[in-house]
Amino acid sequence: MRHRDRTKRLGRSASHRTALRRSMTISLFRSFGGRGYIVTTREKAKFCRPFAERLITLAKDDSVHRRRVAAARLGDKDSVRKLFGEIGPAFKERPGGYTRIIKLSARRIGDNATQVLFGFVPKGEPAAKA
Repeated sequence: MRHRDRTKRLGRSASHRTALRRSMTISLFRSFGGRGYIVTTREKAKFCRPFAERLITLAKDDSVHRRRVAAARLGDKDSVRKLFGEIGPAFKERPGGYTRIIKLSARRIGDNATQVLFGFVPKGEPAAKA
């Protein structure tokens, strides 16, 4: 039974899920300043979103400790540099909700999975009221 089991498994082992989360977040961070989004499935985007949001919150204040924590979680020096150099300062005044998921009309050929744009909120867009 899977009662009270909060982990999304995505049909992968724990190490595969960790690698997927890291690689998708690195791809998202690399897209910042260019397209600003990646195309993926809805479930993968929902799985990676909290991880990316926490890293962006971490990068809002720059310190050696925070950089080391981000480097340990991401495992990519270039993405950490971009996170603290561009992404963190860009969202300095925003209290949260740095990413968004937009459904696409086209579904993936093969398994008919729902495709989404997983990307950053535009800089001028105000935060939603609670």
